[in-house]
Amino acid sequence: MKIMVVGGGGREHAIIKKLKENKDITKIYALPGNGGMKDDAECVNIGAKDIPAIVDFAKANGIDFAVVAPDDPLVLGCVDALEEIGVPCFGPNKAAAIIEGSKVFSKNLMKKYGIPTAAYEVFSDVDSALKYLETAPIPTVIKADGLALGKGVIIAMTREEAVAAVKSMMEDKVFGDSGSNVVVEEFLTGPEVSVLSFTDGKTVVPMISSMDHKRALDNDEGLNTGGMGTIAPNPYYTEDIAKVCMETIFIPTVDAMNKEGRTFKGCLYFGLMLTPNGPKVIEYNCRFGDPETQVVLPLLKTDLLTVMQAVRNETLADINVEFKDMAACCVVMASKGYPGKYETGFEIKVAPDIDAEVYVAGAKCDGDKVLTAGGRVLGVVAVADDLVSAVDKAYKEVPNVTFDNAYYRSDIGQKAIKALG
Repeated sequence: MKIMVVGGGGREHAIIKKLKENKDITKIYALPGNGGMKDDAECVNIGAKDIPAIVDFAKANGIDFAVVAPDDPLVLGCVDALEEIGVPCFGPNKAAAIIEGSKVFSKNLMKKYGIPTAAYEVFSDVDSALKYLETAPIPTVIKADGLALGKGVIIAMTREEAVAAVKSMMEDKVFGDSGSNVVVEEFLTGPEVSVLSFTDGKTVVPMISSMDHKRALDNDEGLNTGGMGTIAPNPYYTEDIAKVCMETIFIPTVDAMNKEGRTFKGCLYFGLMLTPNGPKVIEYNCRFGDPETQVVLPLLKTDLLTVMQAVRNETLADINVEFKDMAACCVVMASKGYPGKYETGFEIKVAPDIDAEVYVAGAKCDGDKVLTAGGRVLGVVAVADDLVSAVDKAYKEVPNVTFDNAYYRSDIGQKAIKALG
């Protein structure tokens, strides 16, 4: 079987490495991939948003199955275009991907179907938004409606910050057209949990829960990033809470999308806040999270391609999706200065005896060398019997990966370990 994975980051590298475990797969192409995954897939220089070129490549190379991983191509209809030429895909179609593509849509969906989320107001003109902020509860959360590389959310701790956020989105267009509409949302408190789930539009199979670490610096200080590390499972996400989420959030969301004529098939990501008033949805994503995927997929026992095909064929109820009773920790190694200015072009060296997975996100090839080419460069992932051991092992293996100007947080997993008591 020939497989095509659309995307080029650490999430895609984790998906590719998991797919490689299936012996029926003879070839994996990554479009565009990156230099750090060259040993696991053939990287093809086609951008993830270049849908006509992706379709042409699939036709020319007899692709048997495609995985469309990032949000942009999903929202743009990449799955629709590939399915139209007879290439079966894992990922939601354009109509369903709107659950991430428009925060206004997703908030209105939750309100309509009684799915617990933060109270909110939607604004399409800046004056109305600023007027509302004069009396809105502070702190508050300002969200750009559309995709913004995971950066279109600002937590405003003061009224001045809230006003500045709205103006930057709606007047200065810092997120382009994504900021044409904004959501002003109630600020929720409580532990955050990420739950990725497989769904074929009928059955929902949650994966192992995880905890992301978004801030650039230790102790959750510094700027927001795309994620500086993850652990799984998340100790705050108990069996009782999982049951509540299934009954009040997961199944109702899939049912709601069906009722809207937007059946969701793929990986539906639930970003949750465990508030004093119960679990609430912070956000939906229409795809695997990054870097959550890097800790969740290593714990998957069932063959990934089999699960993906069942999702596409709406036969998910017929297979038993199992996870290892273990824990995983991902420490992201970034370029110093990220998410601000940083330098690239430094050689990445990985010790041959490293006892961890290395999922590469931002790298390019220069002859036989692999050089840094992004802010988040790679993730070092360790799996162990328990969370404390997984965290210890990940940090023990981090020095086995080196490049100039490397930076990483030293406290990934500590909040979770404290929760274990």
